[in-house]
Amino acid sequence: MSHNVEHRTPDAEEPLIELDHVTVENENAPNECAIFPRGATEAELLTTWITAHDDAFVALEAMR
Repeated sequence: MSHNVEHRTPDAEEPLIELDHVTVENENAPNECAIFPRGATEAELLTTWITAHDDAFVALEAMR
């Protein structure tokens, strides 16, 4: 499992939301990455997250 924070520069009118993620390594299924607001309460985490599977990601160098 790994953790990281995603940062972006917000527009002046947008609130800054720091994100965190957890990578779940599955033995019999693709790995999953759950992305959620950093510092979210347990109640907020029930509805404020997104997941992506292993094949949904591409290398950064491939997109440059």
